[in-house]
Amino acid sequence: RSKKVRAVENVSFELFEGETLGLVGESGCGKTTLSRTLLNLIHFTKGEIQLHGKSMRLMAKNRLQFSKEIQIVFQDPYSSLNPFITVGSALTEAIRLHHSELNFKESENLALKWLDKVGLDASYFKRLPYELSGGQRQRVVIARALIPNPKILICDEAVSALDVSVQARILNLLNDIKSELGLTYIFISHDLSVVKYMSDRIAVMQHGKIVEIGNPQQIYNAPLHDYTKKLVESI
Repeated sequence: RSKKVRAVENVSFELFEGETLGLVGESGCGKTTLSRTLLNLIHFTKGEIQLHGKSMRLMAKNRLQFSKEIQIVFQDPYSSLNPFITVGSALTEAIRLHHSELNFKESENLALKWLDKVGLDASYFKRLPYELSGGQRQRVVIARALIPNPKILICDEAVSALDVSVQARILNLLNDIKSELGLTYIFISHDLSVVKYMSDRIAVMQHGKIVEIGNPQQIYNAPLHDYTKKLVESI
């Protein structure tokens, strides 16, 4: 007999324009399920998600328009790109989808602009993903996610697959882009120290529920929940 599992339950939070909300918790706590639910990739059975007072479930019926509101950068840069097409093709494909008014040359120029914005020069345009390092691939993935000009960017363990030295550069890049473009982030990680560095507020998840939410100083210096205390002590 099958058993129902509630992956995420009684989760409620607000996301303010221009902030970075960190979402932290151990593997299996529901962080990724929550992020995919926000993107309407997983259909929730109860509750409501609203963006600017409108139902995101209804907004998501127009997939192209919805993608201009919210995008995601996944954990694994190696599986996020098609290994058989060049970086330039991956970006111009997204540009043609979201900026159909542009001709081929204009699409190519816009792709080069986005490459430059994420710290990659024009030589990467014709490279295949296997010719790039993990950090370089993640920069391409970030550029592709920004092409629709979204208002919200979800970073789902976006640096956890990278070397520590590369992590720092990608985190700084994300902060620079956020400031320049006025984005709002949901930053998901199991690493509380990384979340503290990135976030204006932190939500702590355990067993599919948010057990505590507050600013980084409060979470670090005066945690209220036993699970949060254990997270802080483990660093």
